[in-house]
Amino acid sequence: MNATFGAVLQVLVLVLALGLVYRPFGDYMARSLESPRHTRVERGIYRIIGVDSSADQRWSVYLRSVLAFSVVSVLALYALLRLQAYLPYSLGREGMPSLQSLNTAVSFVTNTNWQSYSGEAALGYTAQMAGLAVQNFLSAAVGIAVAVALIRGLARTHTDRLGNFWVDLTRITIRILLPVAVVFGIVLILNGVVQNFAGDTTITTLTGGTQTIPGGPVASQEVIKELGTNGGGFYNANSSHPFENPNGLTNLIEIFLILVIPFSLTRTFGRIVGDLRQGYAILAVMASIWATVTGLLIWVELNHAGPALQLAGGAMEGKEVRFGVPMSAVFASATTSTSTGAVNSMHDSFTAYGGGLALFNMTLGEVTPGGTGSGLYGMLVAAIVAVFIAGLMVGRTPEYLGKKIGAREMKLVALYILTTPTLLLLGLGAAMATETGRAAILNPGPHGLSEVFYGFASASNNNGSAFAGLGANTDFYNIALAVAMFLGRLLPICFVLALAGSLAQQGKAPASAGTLPTYRPQFVLLTVGVILIVAGLTFVPALALGPLAEGLS
Repeated sequence: MNATFGAVLQVLVLVLALGLVYRPFGDYMARSLESPRHTRVERGIYRIIGVDSSADQRWSVYLRSVLAFSVVSVLALYALLRLQAYLPYSLGREGMPSLQSLNTAVSFVTNTNWQSYSGEAALGYTAQMAGLAVQNFLSAAVGIAVAVALIRGLARTHTDRLGNFWVDLTRITIRILLPVAVVFGIVLILNGVVQNFAGDTTITTLTGGTQTIPGGPVASQEVIKELGTNGGGFYNANSSHPFENPNGLTNLIEIFLILVIPFSLTRTFGRIVGDLRQGYAILAVMASIWATVTGLLIWVELNHAGPALQLAGGAMEGKEVRFGVPMSAVFASATTSTSTGAVNSMHDSFTAYGGGLALFNMTLGEVTPGGTGSGLYGMLVAAIVAVFIAGLMVGRTPEYLGKKIGAREMKLVALYILTTPTLLLLGLGAAMATETGRAAILNPGPHGLSEVFYGFASASNNNGSAFAGLGANTDFYNIALAVAMFLGRLLPICFVLALAGSLAQQGKAPASAGTLPTYRPQFVLLTVGVILIVAGLTFVPALALGPLAEGLS
């Protein structure tokens, strides 16, 4: 009871902190993104990369910039991982194998941060800092940039311009991500997160044996891993490792960092479109689903059937005693409802229903609140579906923020919605149908199916967390998951930017008696229903064969 009461207090502190920063931080991001002025540092960057900062790009040019930047980033990170042995501070680590390098490069560039390697054993400091940490910043910035482009598509009229990707990328990194990362990086160091270049230290244990204690620049990577909803751990144990997450306070700070940008971006959205009520409505949809799933996840982990678990006070397997069951569940809900993928407990050891709820979070499309940027543009797509359904109900052309949702817009929305389920179910089917796919499943039966389902759900949704019982470092999974991560990130971006371009070209229709108010509780409930029904119709059969079947057994 004391642990539960303490968790309730921590959740209340978390909600209060998110509420306190919501307005100033959301407004600051809007000002940073829409400001006509460039700082001296930004102008220097534009000169170095040869960018005309005054150029306003059409959606197709904006998209080509995103795709080119992503492909070049994959190639650069792949080369760095392969050549690691020749880099300074490699700590004697060899270059990563080719297919694993490809998988890792795609993973970090797509904001997925899936890891089929042990960080402290496989990578030196240069690869961690110049490779992975850099992509933690840039992949997060790309997601926010795409979301802002869609917002501009809704806000602008009679134009084919959505802004400048290179300007957006630079501003998001320098004005938003870096300052917050520096401040909270210092906070994490002061609270015990490791930050050094000490290398590996061998010590003698009390029993006379030896143990290697790895150091490293952990805090600087930890902070952007959470802030940018990335998730890749410096250590194999991720945020359950005491060097990454030493105590209850750092645990709460990391959950806050995971959620602060996705939730605050709804205020940025309302500010840019000129109607704060629209942002509040999107926030209400995100928060209501997240709070419900989080509450359920805590409950099932504390009340799982079985005398052993009941005597232990909950399902403690795979969980850190310093966090306990409730705050492990809150962390799991935060990480799977965003595209973070960080873990402070092993999701494979959750109860069947608890693991199922984590899976359910991802299958919603990670829009509650979702990743940095990706959650907001996914939620806006859901809102467009909601107004389309409402328009059909009353027999008039659907509109969202004065923009008519016609055949072209709905085709792009449909393609967006179908992308992730297609990648997930095709990957799951290929894994279960092939001997190489089944050979990596370490647990037979429904739990084994859940492990593979979770892996492809994590990859295609760009989450990065895993059910640890899947041996994913094989040729099959390195290739299959890399394809799912790459297409799961870039195909939706293609459809979102095409949608933004289509919306920007329209005028703004005046509101009439038949216009659906998209800021009222009815719209919030309708959008929640759309999200749950779309996910339910798509994934309930797979969930029934996996976690539900395991739980009922």
